[in-house]
Amino acid sequence: MSTKILPEQETTPRTSHGDGDHERFAHYADKHKITESMVTGTPIRALCGKIWVPSRDPKKYPVCPECKEIYEGLPPGGGEGDDKQ
Repeated sequence: MSTKILPEQETTPRTSHGDGDHERFAHYADKHKITESMVTGTPIRALCGKIWVPSRDPKKYPVCPECKEIYEGLPPGGGEGDDKQ
């Protein structure tokens, strides 16, 4: 058995551990699903893809930049669609 020497590689430390950054934001999702999720504890999906059970006051957190970008890119409508949390 021999030892291989690998070429030097620049490494960038990961300051985020996957889904953790999503916890710092308030997310956009269908308002009816948010209410149902808060009552039943069933996870829902935000516009950005985060799956969570809403349980805190979203006014205390900044809006998720991904959710905001997606929401602003949606066509205007007055019907039953995704709404802000």
